[in-house]
Amino acid sequence: MEKYKQTRRRGVILSLQGLQKLQEAKHLLEIQENDGARFTLEELSYRTQLAPFTVSKVLAREEGVDKQSLEYFFRAFGLELAKNDYCKPITGEVARIGENIAPSPSLLEASPSSHNQDWGDAVDVSIFFGRTDELSKLEYWILHDRCRLITLLGMGGIGKSSLSVKLATQIQEQFEFVVWRSLRNSPPLKDLLANLLQFFANGQPIDLSENIGKRISQLIAHLRSHRCLVVLDNAESILAELDSSGHYQTGYEDYGQLLKQIGETAHQSCVVLTSREKPQEIAALEGETLPVRSLHLTGLSASAALELVRTKSFFCGSDADWQDLIAHYAGNPLALKIIATTIQELFDGDITEFRAQGTTVFGSIYDLLAQQYHRISPLEKDLMCWLAINREPVTLTELRADLVLPVSSMKLLEALESLNRRSLIEKKSVPQTPVQFTLQPVVMEYVTDYIVQQVCTEIEQMGNRTSETASSPDLFILFNSHALIKATAKDYIRVAQTKLILQPVIEQLLLKLRSKAAIATHLTQIVHELREQSLKRYAHLPTLELEPGYTVGNLINLLCQLQTDLTGYDFSYLTIWQAYLQDTPLRQVNFAHSDLSKSVFAKTFSSPMSAVFSPNGKILATAHSEGQICLWDVATGQQLMSCQGHFGSVWCVAFSPDGSILASGAQDEKIKLWDVTTGQCLKTLQGHKGCVFSVIFALDGKILISSSADCTIRVWNVDTGKCTQVLHGHNSAIFSLALSPDGCIFASGSDDKTVRLWDLTTGCCIKTLQGYSDWIRSVAFSASGMLATSGLDPNIWLWDIDEGHCVGTLQGHSNGVHSVTFVDDDNTLASSGLDGTVRLWDTATKQCIRTFQGHTNAVYALATNPQGTLLVTGGDDFTMKLWDVASGECVRIFRGMHNWVASVAFNPTPFEKSFLIASGSYDRIVRLWNLDGECQSLIGHTDFIYLVVYSPDGRTLASTSADHSIRLWDVLEGKCIKVLQGHTSLVTGVAFSPDGCLLASSSYDRTIKFWDIATGEILHSHPEHVAMSISFSPDGKKLAVGSFDDVARIWDLETWQCYQTFKGHCSWVWWVAFSPQGDMLATGSADGTVRLWDVQTGKCIHIVQAHKNWVWAIAFSPQGDILASGSSDGTIKLWDVATAECIATLEDHHIWVMSIAFSPEGHILVSGDGNGAIKIWDMQTKECIKTLRVECLYESMNIYGVTGLTEAQKATLLALGAVDAT
Repeated sequence: MEKYKQTRRRGVILSLQGLQKLQEAKHLLEIQENDGARFTLEELSYRTQLAPFTVSKVLAREEGVDKQSLEYFFRAFGLELAKNDYCKPITGEVARIGENIAPSPSLLEASPSSHNQDWGDAVDVSIFFGRTDELSKLEYWILHDRCRLITLLGMGGIGKSSLSVKLATQIQEQFEFVVWRSLRNSPPLKDLLANLLQFFANGQPIDLSENIGKRISQLIAHLRSHRCLVVLDNAESILAELDSSGHYQTGYEDYGQLLKQIGETAHQSCVVLTSREKPQEIAALEGETLPVRSLHLTGLSASAALELVRTKSFFCGSDADWQDLIAHYAGNPLALKIIATTIQELFDGDITEFRAQGTTVFGSIYDLLAQQYHRISPLEKDLMCWLAINREPVTLTELRADLVLPVSSMKLLEALESLNRRSLIEKKSVPQTPVQFTLQPVVMEYVTDYIVQQVCTEIEQMGNRTSETASSPDLFILFNSHALIKATAKDYIRVAQTKLILQPVIEQLLLKLRSKAAIATHLTQIVHELREQSLKRYAHLPTLELEPGYTVGNLINLLCQLQTDLTGYDFSYLTIWQAYLQDTPLRQVNFAHSDLSKSVFAKTFSSPMSAVFSPNGKILATAHSEGQICLWDVATGQQLMSCQGHFGSVWCVAFSPDGSILASGAQDEKIKLWDVTTGQCLKTLQGHKGCVFSVIFALDGKILISSSADCTIRVWNVDTGKCTQVLHGHNSAIFSLALSPDGCIFASGSDDKTVRLWDLTTGCCIKTLQGYSDWIRSVAFSASGMLATSGLDPNIWLWDIDEGHCVGTLQGHSNGVHSVTFVDDDNTLASSGLDGTVRLWDTATKQCIRTFQGHTNAVYALATNPQGTLLVTGGDDFTMKLWDVASGECVRIFRGMHNWVASVAFNPTPFEKSFLIASGSYDRIVRLWNLDGECQSLIGHTDFIYLVVYSPDGRTLASTSADHSIRLWDVLEGKCIKVLQGHTSLVTGVAFSPDGCLLASSSYDRTIKFWDIATGEILHSHPEHVAMSISFSPDGKKLAVGSFDDVARIWDLETWQCYQTFKGHCSWVWWVAFSPQGDMLATGSADGTVRLWDVQTGKCIHIVQAHKNWVWAIAFSPQGDILASGSSDGTIKLWDVATAECIATLEDHHIWVMSIAFSPEGHILVSGDGNGAIKIWDMQTKECIKTLRVECLYESMNIYGVTGLTEAQKATLLALGAVDAT
C-alpha cells in the first residue's frame, strides 16, 4: 500500500485522442498564422494564458494538471474539451506492468525487418480529421481477423481515398510490402498485374505470362508467401455506367476474376478496395465473420466536420447552424469544403445569410459541384476543363499554352487562386520545380462529364441550325476552346483522354444519331460547312488569317475514332490543332493552307541505331539504319531537322560538350560534323576503311575519337578535320568507345572479345581487359570510373579498371545486350537488349530494379538525359520510346512509318488467272499481285512483314513478321490457314522443304525451328547464332544458315551435325542460297561481297566485290547459270556463275533493293525496294517492264501552304507520299 501511495498521481492528462485533436488544431494554426513554423513555448504560453511549465506538462502527458488548464488550452485553439479528451494519469506500477505486456504473436510475425513501399500518387494525409472508429475497426479486421479483402464504399468526396492512405500509414509496419494504386484512368487488368508483380519482384526479373489467369495466380502466390498490403483506389472507374451496380465495363470483366480469387483463396495479405459501388463479387463473398468485408463510409462526425470547416476561415453563425449544414450534407468532406468556401467568398462567412438563399437544397455531390461550377467565371471554367483534359498536374506555362486566346499572367494567376480558394483545384509543390495544378478525382469526373455533355449538345445543335445560324461562329464554344484529346500529351494520358472523353462523346451521339455512319456523315457535313465559311471569310482579306481553335482537330479525332476512311477529305483553309494522325491513312487528303500546329503525324525513320541527348537535355539526336540523322525537341516531340549526307546506315551520333556540333559515323566509312543550329555539314572526315561504329568527343571538344570495322581507332582534330593518330591493337571490329570521367583515358570494346584502355594524350594502350565470352557491343563509364560492358553475352560485366578485373555481372536479359549507359549516378545502369527489353540496374546490389516493356523487337538505341529523368530507347520495331525513369511510364512514342517492300516471291507453279507475285511490306500487309498490277491484301500480322516464301506446289504462302509469328496463307482463297507461334523475337528466315511437308524458320531468339506443315507443331528446335537467312538444299537433306557472326553453315538434317562451315566474310551474312543443282552455296554479306562456295569441300570458289554497300538478297536463276544480287546501293547485279563476271547492272531503283526473285522459267526477275516499289524485269532485254507500287500512308496528301509544321516535319510528310502543290 505504501508503494502505491508513492506512485499515485493527481490531476488529469490528455488522452491519446485528445492529444491528437490538439496537435492537429495547433498544426493548422501554425500553417495559417506562422507560415508552418512551430509555436515556441513562449507563444503557446501567451496564447493559452498558462505558465510555460504547465504548457510543458500538458504536452508531455507525464504529470497530471487540473482540468481547467486543459480547458484553457483547448479554447485557445478553438476546441471544446470532451470527456474522452482526458484521463487519469497512469500509476507507475500499472505503467511497469504495461511495459511487460508482449505484443500478440500475430503482430510479432508481421513485423518484418525491412519494408518495400510504393505509395504511387496517394493523397497527403498529414492533416486528417476524425474517422477514429473506422480506423480502429479496419485495423482490427486486418491485423486481428486477418481479412483478405476489404472494400471501402461511399459516394464521391466522402473521404475513401484519404482513409485508405491513413489506414495504410498506420499499419504499414506490419507488412513486408505496401503498395497503393489508383484505378482512376481505368488500367487494363493485364497492365495493373504487370505493375504489381514487377513491384513485388523487387527488381528481380520475372516471367510475365500473357495469360491473365496465370498472372492472377502469380499475384496470389506472392500474397501467400509474403505479408502484403495492397490498396486499389477509385475502383468505380472500371465499373459500367448506366448499368446495374457492380457490373464491369466491357473489357474489364477480368477484374471480377481477380477479386474472386483474392477473396476465396487463403493467403496472408490484405487487399483494400475503395469504390463508389460494390463490385458484384464482393457482395457474394462478404460476411461479418468472413475474410471478405465491406465498410460503408458515411460522413464525418459532427465534431470532425466542424474542425474541418473551421480550417477554411472564421464564420458568423452558431454551432447549431453548422450542425444543420453538416447533417444536410451528410458530413461529406469535399461538399463541406466547397460549401465553406462559398459561404466565405459570397456571404462574408455568414452562415445564416447563406441558408436564407435556399442553396442548401442538395441532392448529391454532383449537383453541388454543378452549382459551384456554374458560378465561376468563364476563364475559371476554361481552366477547370483543361485540368480535367490534362488528367495530371500541369504547370502554369502548360495551361497557358492550351488556351485558344492569350490571357495575361496576372489574370491567369487570379483565376487559379480563386479556384484554389473554392477548393476546386489542388496545388502540387515539388522542390526546385514549378507549382503544378490538378483536380480532385471527384471534381475531375464531374468536369469530364460536363465536357462530354456540352460537346454533344454543341454538335447536335449543328443538326438543328437555321439558315440564319448556319454560319454563326458561336455554335461551337467549348468544342472550339478545348481539345477533346491532346495529340502532344504523354502517351498514357492521351489513351486515357480517348477512353474517358472522346469515346463517351461518340457513345452519347449514338443515342441521338443511331449509328456510327450517321455520326460520321454529320461530322463530315460540319467540316464541309466550316470550310465554306472559312473560304467566304478570307475571300476579301489581303492575307490569310485563320481563326484559332480546336474545332476541326476535334472533328478529325472523332472521325478517326469512328474509323472513318478519310481518303479524299478536304480540310484546306482550316485550323487543325491537336489532331492525332500518327497511324491514320490520309491518302488524297487536302490540307492546303491549313494550320496544323500541335498536330501529330507519322514519322519516317528506319531502325534507330543510336541516340544521344544534347548537353542541356533539350534536343535528342538519333541515327538510323537508312541513313537519316534526326533532331527532336524533347519537350514537344517535334522533329526539328533531318541531316542528310551519309550513304547507308548511320551507326553513331555524339554531341560536342557545348552542344553546337553533332558528329556522326556511318556505314559509308565517313564521319560527318554537323552544325546543330542549321543542320549543315561542316566537315567530312575520311580515313577509315570500314563502317564507323562509334564516335566520342574529348572533354574540351577539340578532339574526336572514332572506331571502325577496320579494327582501328582514329583520333581527329575537330578544327582541321585531320587525323592525328591511328591506334592499332584490336583484331576485329570495334563497336563502342567511352571516355572516362576525367577525360584522360578512353575504353574501346571489340568483336575480339576484349576491352582496351587507352591514354588519350599518348595513344598508348595501357590495359587490356579480358574474359568476356562474346562480341562486345557497348562500353560505358560511371561518374566514379567504374566500367560496364555488354555484348552478345546476355550478361553485363562491371569492371574495376585499376585492378583490371571483373567485379560483378548483371544477369536478367535473355539475349545479347546491345547498349549500356549509366543514369545520373554511379549506382544506376540502363541496358537494352536483343530480347526487346530495357532494364534499370542497381550496380551496388547487382539487382534489376525496373524492366521497361513495350518494344516488340531488339532494342539498339539507348540514352539518358543529363538530368537522369528520361530514357530514350529505339530498335528494330521502328519505334522510339521516351520513358520517365522514376515512374517507368512511357511518355512519348515515335513510330517510324515505311513503305519498304521487305520481301518478294514468285509463285513456282502459277495457276490460271492467279496472282503470280507475293510481297511483304513494313505496313504489316502481305500482298498478292498479278502482272497487270491488280492486288489482293492479306491482313493478319500485327507488325512489319520480314519475309514471304511460296511452298513448292505454289498453293501455300508463308510470311514471317516482327510480331514473332509465321502465318500460312491459302493462295487461292486468300485466307490465313495457320499461325505458327513459338519464336520470341523477329522471325528472320523461313523455308519450305522440297517436298513441302516441313517448314524451317530462324529468329533473333537464336533458334532454328522445324515445323510440321500439316499440324503446325514444332518438330525440333535447334540453338544457333542469330540467323539472318536459311535455305534447304534441293534434296532436302541439308539446311544452310547465314548468321550474325559473319559465318555461313550447312547442317545435316539427319544427324543434326554441322556439315560445313564457311568463313571469310567480314560482316553479317544476310542471305544464303543453294544452286539448283545443290553443289554450290551463294552467300551475300553486309561487307558488300557475294561469295560462291563448294558445298562438298567448303572452299570458296569465287569472291565477288559485288556492291558498294550491303548485299541484302541473292537468287539463282532456275537454270543455275545466273546469280542476281540486290544491295542497299540501289542496284541489282547479274553474275555469270561460271566466271563470276558481271553480266548486267539494273539501276532503276533509287533506294535499297531489299529482295529479289526469279520467275519459274527464269524469263522475269522481280525486285522490291525501300520506297514501296516492286519492279518486274525482262531478263532478255534487262529492262524494267513494269513497276507496281505499295501506296504510302499519306499518298498524294496536299500540304501546300500549311503552317504550324517545321521544315523537317514537312520533309517527313513528303517522304510518306504527301505533295506540296497548288
